Amino acid sequence: MSPSSKQEYIRAIVQRYVSASKAAKHQILTEVCATTGYHRKAAIRRLRQARSPHPTPPRRRRPPRYSARTLTILTGIWEAAGYPWSVRLKALLPLWLPWAKRRVAIAPQVERQLLTISPSTIDRRLQGKKRHLQRRLYGRTKPGTLLKHHIPVKTEHWDVTQPGFTEVDLVSHSGNSADGEFLQSLNLTDIYTGWVESRAVLGKSRTVVSAALEQMRSVLPCALRGLDSDNGAEFINNHLFRYCEGREIQFTRGRPYKKDDNAHIEQKNWTHVRKLLGWDRYDSPPALNAINELYRNELRLMMNLFQPSVKLVRKVRRGSRLTRRYDRPQTPLDRLVASGVGDPVQIAALQQLRNRWDPFALAQMIDRKLRRIYRLANRRHSPRPVATSTPGPSHPWRATVTSYMTRRYAVG
Repeated sequence: MSPSSKQEYIRAIVQRYVSASKAAKHQILTEVCATTGYHRKAAIRRLRQARSPHPTPPRRRRPPRYSARTLTILTGIWEAAGYPWSVRLKALLPLWLPWAKRRVAIAPQVERQLLTISPSTIDRRLQGKKRHLQRRLYGRTKPGTLLKHHIPVKTEHWDVTQPGFTEVDLVSHSGNSADGEFLQSLNLTDIYTGWVESRAVLGKSRTVVSAALEQMRSVLPCALRGLDSDNGAEFINNHLFRYCEGREIQFTRGRPYKKDDNAHIEQKNWTHVRKLLGWDRYDSPPALNAINELYRNELRLMMNLFQPSVKLVRKVRRGSRLTRRYDRPQTPLDRLVASGVGDPVQIAALQQLRNRWDPFALAQMIDRKLRRIYRLANRRHSPRPVATSTPGPSHPWRATVTSYMTRRYAVG
């Protein structure tokens, strides 16, 4: 039954409904629900509206506050920044807008709108452009047994007050086959600041893992004080145990099969690896060099200098409802500066890099390097690509602000 037919039917039956007794109204409502498919309460509302001599006027909607130009620039920055959620996007706008103004003409009114738009409005206005793809793939790490009684288990939540305490994990790039040697991404994330260092290694022997950890430790802008890992044999071994013991690094591990014990690094595994490289197989030296070239340079600068993140401050439970409270979004570099801990020479150099680097140019360089890396994947043992008309979450840097805006406006 069409909407107009339903309205005609309601108008025809409303007089009988008004003059009927209580028991008869019950039967009429049952008949209306069976005929129109309305819920009982909806049918009552429709009959009341048809009975009223003065129908309720349609609700007047407030005119949109933000112009199409504002939303176009907001969408371009959102895509160039790798599709951050609204709170992080709101925090990075003041950092990215000066560079956006060098690429496109942004009127003062548009700039004011971009700086005053709220995260909830961002969610509403970008709702039609968001694409969510949830895909989970269990890792191939097998638990080790050596030295477990020497390495304490850490189960409580991290409550650190200074940088240097980190979580570490490996992300497999095996594709559909676990045979032979393939690349692994070694991620190291600082709990206090959210600073992330990544390196690609071929295989996961204790030698290559320790060598990659030493490389990352040497470029960290603060001293490495603690290392927390899972129970894989690539971490639980004499080599890494002696490495941490000789450098006075606190070495702890999580419980077997409890990924929540390493929640910080698991989240970075998604944002810094899977969203970029997906689940393809990489097993060649050229792919190793190309991925490390990206990890050591553009991606490191983008994620640590230009991408704000939030930290969980507390959880409030009211009955069965759990509410999480987060702090103000900040970039890892800003958190490091605010802590007052770290190498001042490295921190000053990083601040100069942020003042000098254009984040949109970084996004374009990441996009070019990712395209080169995708060509080096072993397609024989990689998942079959899904046909889609829009870029998936594994290619967050594909649409940069320049290419997005050039299709709509002439760049001055």
